[in-house]
Amino acid sequence: MTQAAPPSATPAPPPLLRVRDLHVHFPIRAGVLQRIVGHVRAVDGVSFDIARGETLGLVGESGCGKTTVGRSILRLIPPTSGHVVFDGQDVLSAYGAREKAIRRQMQIIFQDPASSLNPRMRVVNILGEPLQVHGLVKDRAELREKVETLLVRCGMPKAAADRYPHEFSGGQRQRIGIARALALGPRFVVCDEPTSALDVSIQAQIINLLMDLQSEFGLSYLFISHDMAVIQQVCRRIAVMYRGKVVEAGDRERILVAPEHRYTQSLLSAVPVPDPSRHRRRVVFEGGAM
Repeated sequence: MTQAAPPSATPAPPPLLRVRDLHVHFPIRAGVLQRIVGHVRAVDGVSFDIARGETLGLVGESGCGKTTVGRSILRLIPPTSGHVVFDGQDVLSAYGAREKAIRRQMQIIFQDPASSLNPRMRVVNILGEPLQVHGLVKDRAELREKVETLLVRCGMPKAAADRYPHEFSGGQRQRIGIARALALGPRFVVCDEPTSALDVSIQAQIINLLMDLQSEFGLSYLFISHDMAVIQQVCRRIAVMYRGKVVEAGDRERILVAPEHRYTQSLLSAVPVPDPSRHRRRVVFEGGAM
């Protein structure tokens, strides 16, 4: 009697975003003629995947290249080399209508809500501009309705549509920035340190809002932060950056419990412990070898 073959495992779906060997180098110029004398390797061979509905945390100290990674994925900063594939489409080679369609699906929440919102525009125009550019509204009444819906969903009153950014607190401005990122119905959002410029109590509210929106709309996040405590709260997988490279990546539990790289150990040892009776041994990373 022949035995039935075991059922084959269902193959894992392809990632929504795939980044391979991403490099971003900035030229160093000197002299009267401003000749290029070298390059700053801000991003030096970064690779990672982000699945549908997943949050990948990108963590590291200031200046390690985190923000440059996020902006180069969206082509806000031109990459020097590498590959970025979003839902099977090559992002870096897309132009014209195809580039516009991809941009609609990939958005960003900036770190500083004060500088990322045009101070001369009312909120209704800030949120309505992308809707008009992409032809998603037929008239002013429909634009107004969609803007008010976005504001309410992000915890703001409808009346905020007629006000200017300077009339709001930092947390309220960040909610407006989140509403702008959601305006086009994206599937992937770069969260570039969205809570670092806010008070601690407001940080928790913004994080809860982002997690609720992810659950409701099935969003994928690249969550950039220098705060390991925030990263471990919102991310299922963590990638640790140092000097333009990812030195360690893996599931949250593995990174937090058994970090392999000494730089990761140093970051974790710097997280404050809310218990004065407990003492955590501080790991000092001197740099040097990766």
